[in-house]
Amino acid sequence: MDSFEWLNGYKVGFGLHHVDFTNPNRPRTPKYSAHFYYNIIRDNGFPLPDDEKMLSGHFRDDFIWSVATASYQIEGGWRADGKGLSIWDKFAHTPLRVFNDDTGDIACDSYNKVEEDVAILKQLKVTHYRFSISWPRVLPDGTTNHINEAGLNYYHKLVDALLAANIQPHITLYHWDLPQALQDIGGWENDTIVTKFRDYADLIFSRLGHKVKFWITINEPYNVANIGHGYGTAAPGISFRPGTLPYIVAHNLLKAHAEAWHVYNDKYRAEQKGIISITINSDWSEPRNPYKQEDYDAARRVVEFQLGWFAHPVYNGDYSEIMKTIIRERSLAAGLPKSRLPEFTPEEIKRIKGTYDYFGFNHYTTVLAFPVDYKNLQHYDADRGVGTIADRTWLDSGSAWLKVSPFGFRKILNFIKEEYGNPTIIITENGISERGAVDLNDVHRSYYYEKYINQLLKAYLLDGVDIHGYTAWTLMDNLEWATGFSERFGLFYLNHSDPDLPRVAKNSVSLYSKIIACNGFPDPASGHECLNPVTEESTVPPITDNAPVGFLGMGLSAADAETALNTTFALLIVAVFGAVCTSVGFLMAKKQSKKRQNVDSIKLEKTF
Repeated sequence: MDSFEWLNGYKVGFGLHHVDFTNPNRPRTPKYSAHFYYNIIRDNGFPLPDDEKMLSGHFRDDFIWSVATASYQIEGGWRADGKGLSIWDKFAHTPLRVFNDDTGDIACDSYNKVEEDVAILKQLKVTHYRFSISWPRVLPDGTTNHINEAGLNYYHKLVDALLAANIQPHITLYHWDLPQALQDIGGWENDTIVTKFRDYADLIFSRLGHKVKFWITINEPYNVANIGHGYGTAAPGISFRPGTLPYIVAHNLLKAHAEAWHVYNDKYRAEQKGIISITINSDWSEPRNPYKQEDYDAARRVVEFQLGWFAHPVYNGDYSEIMKTIIRERSLAAGLPKSRLPEFTPEEIKRIKGTYDYFGFNHYTTVLAFPVDYKNLQHYDADRGVGTIADRTWLDSGSAWLKVSPFGFRKILNFIKEEYGNPTIIITENGISERGAVDLNDVHRSYYYEKYINQLLKAYLLDGVDIHGYTAWTLMDNLEWATGFSERFGLFYLNHSDPDLPRVAKNSVSLYSKIIACNGFPDPASGHECLNPVTEESTVPPITDNAPVGFLGMGLSAADAETALNTTFALLIVAVFGAVCTSVGFLMAKKQSKKRQNVDSIKLEKTF
């Protein structure tokens, strides 16, 4: 327990238990470390928790294996063939908005490299490819008054090439690159955008729908509403009305999604026989202190204010009671005449509810939550009333916000199952970044995919979550929005110093293609043919000599890999220690032979 720490008195606490020295009764309160040490004693060491053990098994036979991109991040051709400007064109061309002033003017040049992109998709062995359409490339002013046929032809060419390769296109209508012409008249704040988005969707369905069976209306409306119109760190970069504008934008996004869904459902579904939904993103959240109810409540609010903000209206018809109550009470307490959260009319509730064919879900990481009182401030974070941090033991990535926490994936999938009636779920994004020096031996990405996809398998096989597909983010290194090209999420590396922009496979390509070939994680002892070493004739590059040992691509489970790596590391430590001891002995003997042994030898030993 905390005690009298010599010269430091009672200011420094070494104890597993906190002692309140201001209280004459000196009460002892266990710290988190006390509980942690108790578990070590109870378990007599560090057995691998059941939740972290790899599960062998397969996904459904018709499981969707996909990889995703977004138009602004990869296409380039920003003024090619009559394309209009987007809000991201303007944002990226505004100084200090994007790291290193990077832009998507050329990006990965996918506008001119359809064949190259399809070739690496074939190399991955994916069954589907999720990409987005650039609204201003097709409709330069955002309306159907002028249709840019050259822009539409690019998507025809891409879809045809995919189908020829037996890869199904999964198209996102809106992945953040709004036509600047529409932003000039208010963008997503102006409710006339609802009909403009409906008309745009109608056009795309009519031109491409006979070839395409999988659709997403809007990608991550949370980021559009709050990051783009609250924090202002994404296009259009608005941050001066954080208490109202994100909620107004979200309201219009939901209505626009519903109109696009109904257009497809009423006009095209019977003939085209496709499926369409919105894609929602969310972190999972755990209480920072598992022994405090207020931290559990804060963790719940994180998910309610991110995932629930959009899922509740689509699945239940309206915003959650938690959001409505908190925002209304805080608005009235600040002297406002009504809630800052807009209300749906009864007709709008009916129109929005049930506008889904599957739950499109993007997930990357987990946070630890605790309550924060923002007093009378009126904005999203104050309404949520939460602070978040990461556990320092979670592995890092190239993105400050992304920590490796696979357990959260299974937990949030179960949350969706329980909260929204076990809908069919397609994971539409999941992945990890790196930054700094380029290393094609991307051990961390292989580890991330293996761990996260195995948690997905557990949710499917053990928990009964209705999982129908998985999509890796992303196909190749591209412009990662406001962080430019500094953060790289790609399975393929892009060398921007080479004008040809060749796509170079990282080692994670072999791992992901192996999981796809196995449709999951067969027992290594089963001798399943998908576990056979990759042959030289295969289009998937073999893992190189310096590749990580022990991942699925080498036929070993993650647990075996970790054991092997730990054993190797231990042997290395022993060898280094032996070498150091030998060096110390040699130097000491040398000094003794010269009869000059003195205090310097002590310094030498300390040095080693």
